[in-house]
Amino acid sequence: MSAERSSSPSAPPPLSSPAAGSAPGGVSGAPDGPSPTAGAAPGEPDPTLARLVQFYEHLQPADLARLDQIYAPNARFKDPFNDVTGIAAIRGIFEHMFHQLHEPRFVVTERVGSAGPGGSAVLLWTFQFRFRTVSPEQTQSILGATHVRWNAQGQVVLHRDYWDAAEELYEKLPLLGGLMRWLKRRANG
Repeated sequence: MSAERSSSPSAPPPLSSPAAGSAPGGVSGAPDGPSPTAGAAPGEPDPTLARLVQFYEHLQPADLARLDQIYAPNARFKDPFNDVTGIAAIRGIFEHMFHQLHEPRFVVTERVGSAGPGGSAVLLWTFQFRFRTVSPEQTQSILGATHVRWNAQGQVVLHRDYWDAAEELYEKLPLLGGLMRWLKRRANG
């Protein structure tokens, strides 16, 4: 699979909070189709959740200047390698990703939850990329999930990624991968 974007040429929607008086929330299951939500018209996706998915799926280095439109100033970001607070630290994680990897791309495959004030959601995703130094011609994929929680202004206050670093990353590295696969066979054998 190519790591090239397969998105439409149109620009992402503006990164503003939902309209006053709206109370987005609900469940979205299909990645390509809208789903009913409590705050959106039937058949319409939750606008705050849709805005976040759009941001992740179209993320480019230039978009990092707009993180304050997505994340609250004191937002926490945690994944298997990082646990940071604040927009500058979150920006650093994404900058590192763009520096270390060729064509990193998130594809959200499922979303469940509510983006209303204090709401939370879970995004299931596939992260596609190519290493710059190890087999740079081969596209890699990591499966994971992100738990997000919003404040009353529609900004993310918690971003927690869940994925198996051993299976999804270490096993793909030439030397470490062989060791990890051997250990896995020994543990399961």
